[in-house]
Amino acid sequence: MLEVRALAAGYGRAQVLFGFDLALRAGELVALLGRNGAGKSTTLKALMGLVPPAAGEVHFRGERIDRLAPWRIARLGLAYVPEERRIFTDLSVTENLEVGRLPRREGAVHWTAQRLFELFPNLGRMRDRRGGSMSGGEQQMLSIARSLMGNPLALLLDEPSEGLAPVIVDAMAGAVLELKREGLCVLLTEQNLRFARRVADRACILETGQLRHQGAMSALDADPALRERYLAA
Repeated sequence: MLEVRALAAGYGRAQVLFGFDLALRAGELVALLGRNGAGKSTTLKALMGLVPPAAGEVHFRGERIDRLAPWRIARLGLAYVPEERRIFTDLSVTENLEVGRLPRREGAVHWTAQRLFELFPNLGRMRDRRGGSMSGGEQQMLSIARSLMGNPLALLLDEPSEGLAPVIVDAMAGAVLELKREGLCVLLTEQNLRFARRVADRACILETGQLRHQGAMSALDADPALRERYLAA
């Protein structure tokens, strides 16, 4: 579904990502882990075309996309949910969802507002509430739900559990697992190792923009020395 080869990216003369490789299948969830400043968010932005890659290639469903504009990448079925959420604060929940609506996509789950209210019951109970009056966790749910209205085949999630109350984190984990069951390919960045354990099939660890480890999430769980080396504060 998504293949990344020797990807390098940065900001001006400051290179952040060095030779990143990754391949994801449909229905697979990979957690991109690492300390603050490791290059996790830059990786997602480079995949989405928001940070132009300096080198390497990105292929989505067999098509090379690293030279495309972000809106063209989105139209192909790759969705991105930034850490900052960026919902429309003056619009209601339902109106935010309508902004993200795209036609049915062959091979993808067709999402409707009602279906998303079932996935995120909190949103269903506040469908007429303005985005600006929602909590951070509710806004995060809305941001993900709005991206799903585009009927994507793959989803990039940047720190989905960041700053959320434990009860909301639990609800978020359940929703992410449901997306995986629906066949979406999901790549997420995380600081919360407990959250990553609950949802991820594989883990990739970045350190100073370089891929230091890639393997099953269970293997990372079983290796405290690896976690201490790359993930301890």
